[in-house]
Amino acid sequence: MIVSRMTASTVQRQVRHVSPVPPDAATGVVAATYAQIADEMRMVIPPALMHSPSPRALAAYWMLMRESLLVGDLADRARKEAVAAAVAVATICPYCVDMHTVSMYELSGEHDAEQLSADRIGAMHDPAIREISAWARSAHQAPEGTALPAGLSAAQRGELIGTLTAMHYLTRTVNVFLANFLLPPVLVGRARRRMKQGLGRLLRSTLRAPRAPGRSVGLLPPADLPADLRWAAASPTVARAMAGAAATYDAAAGRWLSDGVRALVAGHLDRWHGEETGISTAWCEDALAGLDPHDRATGRLALLTAVASHQVGDDTVAAFRDVLPGDEALVEVTGWAAFEAARRIGARQTDIDDGARKETHPQGAA
Repeated sequence: MIVSRMTASTVQRQVRHVSPVPPDAATGVVAATYAQIADEMRMVIPPALMHSPSPRALAAYWMLMRESLLVGDLADRARKEAVAAAVAVATICPYCVDMHTVSMYELSGEHDAEQLSADRIGAMHDPAIREISAWARSAHQAPEGTALPAGLSAAQRGELIGTLTAMHYLTRTVNVFLANFLLPPVLVGRARRRMKQGLGRLLRSTLRAPRAPGRSVGLLPPADLPADLRWAAASPTVARAMAGAAATYDAAAGRWLSDGVRALVAGHLDRWHGEETGISTAWCEDALAGLDPHDRATGRLALLTAVASHQVGDDTVAAFRDVLPGDEALVEVTGWAAFEAARRIGARQTDIDDGARKETHPQGAA
């Protein structure tokens, strides 16, 4: 009963700008993806619902999140949830901060979850969780990447960089399509912590359940792993997920965006290393100045999503819909921009193998 009420309220209140496919009306890839999500998460969760107007984007989202974040032993899941929460702090995604610190309550404890939520990583107690959180919090700001903690296998590094990449994708799309907060912002102090404790206990079985890798990768056709994502090769199912998402969103950009918009966003991201944009979006308007009105509308949504997704407003979406009115286009263009940013951040991370440093760069990067 609780799950059904949560699902209904999600459809009515949490998803913005698009009309999700109801679970009981889903067919094809949407139905198959929903079935996996409901089986593993106990409900069709809001991030899945917001992707559902595009079956391809929905499958790509689930592959990215499942194979990177959800698969792995318990110790890995605790570190991955810390990575997820740290990325949410970095990208100013309050909804995701709430969600993943709730998970940390169960896996890492209240103290470290609250310190990370408040961006006080230095005050966290567990040294392993503190170290991986610090890496994830600043990874987008390092032009040449940041070394992961020592002692990790190649597969573990692949999963952690995969989680980092997947979360830089997800937080950007959540900022556009979901409500600003998972928990009521008026709930503060002890009452807020008690709610997080309760939700953590409710999620215990899903957080601690063993998951075999690879269940989701058949939702999209196999695709070649691009050079900038080769860091994932040590974890085959993470590699399949990344390759599938890259192929999905590369094709989406070709359907909906002009060459000029794609080049502008890619060029900006090649030069951007996490610098804050400030309150104003004048930087975005300046970047778009040379485009025609159609491309300014699509380019504005794409560039803001990629660099400052928390600044995407109703007016940005309305202007986009004036030139591309469908939900599918909105989901796929937003997803492409988010993944373009995320894959660059993942590609910049350092991979240590037998003492040799290896770096990867997105295709077309300077």
